[in-house]
Amino acid sequence: MSVILAALTSDPNLLRCELHRLQGQVLLHGDSRANAVGVGSYAQDEVLLRRYASSEALTLDALAPPHESDALLFHAGQLPVGLSLEENTQPFRSRRWLFAHQGDGQGLEPLRAALMDALPDHLRRQVRGGTAGELLFATFLKNLRELGRTEDPRLEAEVAGRVLSDTAREVARASAQAGVLRTPALNLVATNGTLLAATRLGELPVFFTRLEGAAECELCEVTPSTPDTQPAVSAHRRRHTVVVASHLKRPAGWVELAQGHTLAVGPDLQLHELTGT
Repeated sequence: MSVILAALTSDPNLLRCELHRLQGQVLLHGDSRANAVGVGSYAQDEVLLRRYASSEALTLDALAPPHESDALLFHAGQLPVGLSLEENTQPFRSRRWLFAHQGDGQGLEPLRAALMDALPDHLRRQVRGGTAGELLFATFLKNLRELGRTEDPRLEAEVAGRVLSDTAREVARASAQAGVLRTPALNLVATNGTLLAATRLGELPVFFTRLEGAAECELCEVTPSTPDTQPAVSAHRRRHTVVVASHLKRPAGWVELAQGHTLAVGPDLQLHELTGT
């Protein structure tokens, strides 16, 4: 099963510190060996993607971008033979949006034609790879476009969450119309660098937590004895980060997102759990 890890932080300078704090809590490896690994992050007005052919040597510290970033989205999975790493590795990107999914991609194949037919021409042309994830992303963008909010910098987290939830419901409807006996279990995650949304369709678990500020950081050599007059102390105390993860080492402090629920997080880092997927 593929692995997803996403983070949205209040202090882009401390994202690497927050990832370091997750050691001992999250896993970057699933049950099978990943051959397509992607990490997306933000550098001011740019969206940067890094891709790897394996996750075996990756650590949480290595995931941290070499620049400040408000958000990060990581995905590790297994591509079928013949699919290119460049076109098919998640997360997928469109302008400022990053998107990843976890679940049964093969179970979506009977729905591919129906979902493609529902896309406008320009989004249909963007689906160049052979994976279900890119098609799900295009469906999400279509639903955003219908609201006229695709590039809206003031897009509310709850609205983005509802659109992501609508995308999952569209998969469920297409599944029922195609006569598929069991709707594919999916977790969808999207971010535009200022908000983060995750939705769960089915029994596949996904978790979230909020990391609170603390006046300690191994990477920055901030300890309880560091004088309060040091700028790093107040910065680390003020930081907050919301993390979504599919694979945990230690569940303490984490909340499992309920089936049919969506998590929406805006720039204020407040958690909004929406129902109705």
